[in-house]
Amino acid sequence: MGRLPDWLRRAGAEGGPSDANMLARLTAAEAANEAKTRFLASVAHEIRSPLNAIYGYAQLIERGEGTDPLAAARVIRRSAEHLAHLVEGLLDMAQVEGGSLKLTREVIRFPEFLDQVIAMLSLQAQAKGLALVLERPENLPEFVHTDPRRLRQVLINLLTNAIKFTDAGTVTLKVEYRNELARFTVIDTGIGIAPEDAERIFVPFERAGGPAAERPGVGLGLAITQALVHIMGGDIMVDSAPGEGSRFTVRLMLSQPLTPPADPAPLAGAVTGYVGRERWVLLVDDDAAHLAMVRCLLEQLGFRVHAASDTATALALAAQVQPDLVLCDVMLGSENGWDLAAQLRTRHGAALRIVMLSGEVLHPAATPPSQPFAHDTFVAKPFDFALLLDVIADQIGVEWVRAAGSAGAQPAATMAAAPLSPVFVSAAAAHSAEIERLVRIGHVRAIEAEIDAIAALAPEAAPLADQMRSCLDRFDLQALARLARRVQADAA
Repeated sequence: MGRLPDWLRRAGAEGGPSDANMLARLTAAEAANEAKTRFLASVAHEIRSPLNAIYGYAQLIERGEGTDPLAAARVIRRSAEHLAHLVEGLLDMAQVEGGSLKLTREVIRFPEFLDQVIAMLSLQAQAKGLALVLERPENLPEFVHTDPRRLRQVLINLLTNAIKFTDAGTVTLKVEYRNELARFTVIDTGIGIAPEDAERIFVPFERAGGPAAERPGVGLGLAITQALVHIMGGDIMVDSAPGEGSRFTVRLMLSQPLTPPADPAPLAGAVTGYVGRERWVLLVDDDAAHLAMVRCLLEQLGFRVHAASDTATALALAAQVQPDLVLCDVMLGSENGWDLAAQLRTRHGAALRIVMLSGEVLHPAATPPSQPFAHDTFVAKPFDFALLLDVIADQIGVEWVRAAGSAGAQPAATMAAAPLSPVFVSAAAAHSAEIERLVRIGHVRAIEAEIDAIAALAPEAAPLADQMRSCLDRFDLQALARLARRVQADAA
């Protein structure tokens, strides 16, 4: 829809109440359409920059001309992470609007959680010459209940915005806690917000005007933040004036657990195979790159893998090899993976385990219209390999063989960390504990920030940070976790 024709506006202005109502509805629709047009233009801009980096560096690697493949791979990975976070933001907004966003309730170490949030953004603030300050009372409870992912998302969104719109001075996270009510206040010395924009900044697809409009962004961060705060049962307020900085305040109920939680179990070694007879897996996906990736993972572990890209081939292979497990994409070009799963279930019965894989978690086809028992479980793309292996073990009952942490010669990345002086060892151990936690969820971007924080501690921390980056560049998260545990043991 474009702008309303002048004749239609005149008709609404000169007509009766029904015409006026129609004009109001059309005007509102026009405003919404213009907001979405601006939003799509912003999203296109945000997508093109990292996409151009991925495309460009991939071509340089392919041509083999004057570029370091490892450095290029790092740029490609970081650009892909930026795109992934943009997609996650869009999906979060869709889940909020659809009422399908779910919260978890976990126990977290509250002071450590706040330190980790500040550590993740400290380098970003330093790059702009800003001081990033955490103000908190000494009597904060050690443990509280919350959804750590969503609370972290709220705080990072607010702090990132404050850093983005502040050119000099300080960004402060002030935390207060009383009677199980936590108050988080993000205070900056930035450009401020005009009164007419104070409400609009929380509307999806909208952005503040004036100097703020010149800063990059798609206008989703504060909308998602407000929605998350409301879903978590809290409220958010803003107090700001142009040229005088801004103050965003979030209030949330964070109850304390009755008893302190037990320490988490140590991470197991990397999976290298499985016990028992040879198992057969049928992969079904119309994406050749995805087939090659999963096939490589499973064949290295000793599975016999067959692949198909369409329903007819998949049914023929299943009849021929009688697989133990089928990993099937939901969208198979013009075909439907749910229909294939139903046919496989009819022909092979419940003994055949069927796992559906798809990135179309919000697409209508992602939910089977019928045949709800044709598959055994569902895994959303992109997935962590560890999660996929957990699902496979659960479905076909295999027992994994894992690498011993100290057996044989260790690669350089898993050797003992370079020694740090007592002045820095405690801080390095705190960052290493967070790295170990992040490894469990595969949060690569946050891991990278923690490694950067270790490198910033002192010049003597550089060898340790380099070892950790080497693990991360190879995506050897198990080796990275072992190294992080070694640092913590040295500090004990």
